[in-house]
Amino acid sequence: MNHLTRRQFLKTGAVSAAVMAAAPIPDIYASQSRIDQQLATLIDVSKCIGCEACVDACQESNRDKFPKPVKPFPKMLPSRVKVEDWSENQDVRDRLTPYNWLFIQHAVVQKDGQAMELTLPRRCMHCVNPPCVKLCPWGAAVQQANGISRIDSELCLGGAKCKSVCPWKIPQRQTGAGLYLDILPSLAGNGLMNKCDRCYDRIADGKRPACIEACPEQVQTIGLRPDIIRQAHELAHSMNGFIYGETENGGTNTIYVSPVPFEQLNRSIDKAPGQGRPHMKPVKDEMEKANNLAAAFLIAPIAGIAAAIGRTYKLARNRSSGDPS
Repeated sequence: MNHLTRRQFLKTGAVSAAVMAAAPIPDIYASQSRIDQQLATLIDVSKCIGCEACVDACQESNRDKFPKPVKPFPKMLPSRVKVEDWSENQDVRDRLTPYNWLFIQHAVVQKDGQAMELTLPRRCMHCVNPPCVKLCPWGAAVQQANGISRIDSELCLGGAKCKSVCPWKIPQRQTGAGLYLDILPSLAGNGLMNKCDRCYDRIADGKRPACIEACPEQVQTIGLRPDIIRQAHELAHSMNGFIYGETENGGTNTIYVSPVPFEQLNRSIDKAPGQGRPHMKPVKDEMEKANNLAAAFLIAPIAGIAAAIGRTYKLARNRSSGDPS
């Protein structure tokens, strides 16, 4: 990995007061798309057979995006900041990690008096109004006009605010990668946050996300959110089923339909709790809380300045590596 030295970085003026004063402060809400323009995914839990073809496709399609940490890791100050290193465990598939953005969650439930095993693809919920985007203090998380939320690996400092405000604790951190190595390796962030980005680059090329394309059972359907919500209600009605994601956290763009109540599903998956294994509990709208909204307004100018610094840094790094882009 090609890194600028701090001296080279500082010589660009990217962190000078002049740059910060002159940098335009973007509205962090500007990327919020109209809800009827956002892409959503319908996941039919009754169809999933747990074959993990989607997991394989996700890893293969996104391998070039995975973090490439530099070792030994910088010693963090304060020392209580813990290393989070998955680079030697990239084959872990039973939870979310920086190298596994999608996994299959298992639940054993009762249906009509009989035991039934259900499997669920789990990944980022891609909220309609994502706290991870609105509350990132460095402007490293973005929401595209089509509703996809993603983390810009060129700007992320790994501070994990996105994870702390996510109701499902989806983003995962890899120490030893990202911007913090070049600016404040002992004080800033401690790594790079990672999560599903809905194969935004494939979608930009007119393709479907890799997990959807690879699924042999057609478990997932992607489309505009109003159409997906309508299909979800039709499917739930046909199976006398239940919907998750329509209203959780104010609405998400990952919509599950299950033949059993999600409270029952959640009780089963809760038997194997742990980091990187999201729950299926009811979730209130986090962005309606006054303290979070106030925090977002306070964060806006900081995020704008940080994003401007990050863009300047990216340009300087590309120039130092001979890349004109």
